[in-house]
Amino acid sequence: MTDFLHYLTLPYLLQGMGFTLRLLAMGFVGGLALGLVLASMLLSRHRAVAAVARAYTTLYRGTPLILQLVFVFTVLPHAGVTLTPVVAGGVALAMNEATFFAEIIRSAVREVPAGQRAAGRALGLGPAGLLRHVVGPQAFRSMVPALGNEAVATMKNSALASIIAVPELTLRTQQLASATFDYFEIYFATAVMYLLLTAAITGLQLLVEALVDPDGVRRRGWLALWRRRPATATPAPPPGHAPAAPADVPVPDDRRTHADPPPRSFGEAMVEARGLRRSYGDTEVLAGIDLMVREGEVVALLGPSGSGKSTLLRTLNHLDGLDGGSVLVNGTAIGYDWQGRELPERRTARQRVTAGVGMVFQSFDLFEHLTVRENVAAPLRWVHGLGRDEASARADELLASVGMSHRADALPRHLSGGQQQRVGIARALAPRPRVLLLDEPTSALDPEKVAEVLQVIRDLARTSGLTMVIATHQLRFAREVADRVVFMAGGVVVEEGPADDVLLRPQHALTRSFVGAMDSAEV
Repeated sequence: MTDFLHYLTLPYLLQGMGFTLRLLAMGFVGGLALGLVLASMLLSRHRAVAAVARAYTTLYRGTPLILQLVFVFTVLPHAGVTLTPVVAGGVALAMNEATFFAEIIRSAVREVPAGQRAAGRALGLGPAGLLRHVVGPQAFRSMVPALGNEAVATMKNSALASIIAVPELTLRTQQLASATFDYFEIYFATAVMYLLLTAAITGLQLLVEALVDPDGVRRRGWLALWRRRPATATPAPPPGHAPAAPADVPVPDDRRTHADPPPRSFGEAMVEARGLRRSYGDTEVLAGIDLMVREGEVVALLGPSGSGKSTLLRTLNHLDGLDGGSVLVNGTAIGYDWQGRELPERRTARQRVTAGVGMVFQSFDLFEHLTVRENVAAPLRWVHGLGRDEASARADELLASVGMSHRADALPRHLSGGQQQRVGIARALAPRPRVLLLDEPTSALDPEKVAEVLQVIRDLARTSGLTMVIATHQLRFAREVADRVVFMAGGVVVEEGPADDVLLRPQHALTRSFVGAMDSAEV
């Protein structure tokens, strides 16, 4: 035991541990940096770029690390590149580990739901902002365990650098054991040193996991010191009291009914779509759609599944591109310049903000790594430049209007579907849009949750003055809130007109069949 403790603290072995740590740092940091580049190439839309990255990863994953070490140390000098053993070992480790880091990063990025990316784009985030605020944090959180494993693997692989005379821990252990013949105590001490390094890496991994896990921060109060505390949530309204509405969304008058609606007038055209065409492969989803929506008007899009309603909405704010036709929203051709050329996503994102388009998605698509309050407030900071306090105040105001103040500090996964959709509506309203697109806002809800979301939309339609285009299957709701109904089938507009005319006195056979079937389903 005395010999073991002696070797455990022997400067000769401790110096070898220092070389191991240097190799670990070079291999991990260099591999992570190169892995980021490779992952970006693998995710590129350009096949040639992705093919180059795939060839590199295949080559390095398919050859032994020991050959790569020998190549860097002995072959590169013939090309005029001479490296010291430590640097050569670090470079070889980095080039090898980069292939594994690339796959870790690529898979983590692809795991972030596409709906959240679409939601970020709809809120006005460009590619860089989307990566920084939405994709990056969630991808990193899922990568941490794999990165910890790869750090340990890099440390163990560094032992192979002994073949190119790097005096790291394994080589010094072999040399010392050969000189003293005290194999057991020396190798036992070395094993403990490696275990200590592994424990340190594991501890760091667990700490980072806790810091990036929103639930973990709440469970462990000491970690909350690392994060700024959110503003105090507005308490839930007492039973029997309606929540306060924000200043720009007036409280509806309960005495108003559909039979006695308030007077309504509409301004100039806010949405103008002409000849819209969109295909996915050989399937034409939009086959020449014309649509005009005036300022302050509420239009309901009806039609069977696959009729093109959702695609039409997504083309209005250029979440999906067009194969033909043109769209103007508030006078802006979103996604295109004045010559009709498609713009890069960064400029398109700014156009969405300029045009004032908000969108509510059928699958909610809240940002899973953010609290309810931050889902509403953060985009105001990211895109519109509001201060933290101003953005939080606006979020609290809107959450109160949809009855979600009491869940302001909850994460989306802790909410019911109806609650998530109400938060989605608040998020869409936060930047004060002029046009609000709602894509089947109740289709993903349980039947008992539909009413609460429809009531929020009903109040908005009656009192906010927003221009709204709503894709829905709810006929009764459409009749209550819509000024005009557009019925679609097979990618074309079959019939349109005032809500009562289309829903109570449909003229086209397809419309009559759809209305009859949906009326029976709603009874």
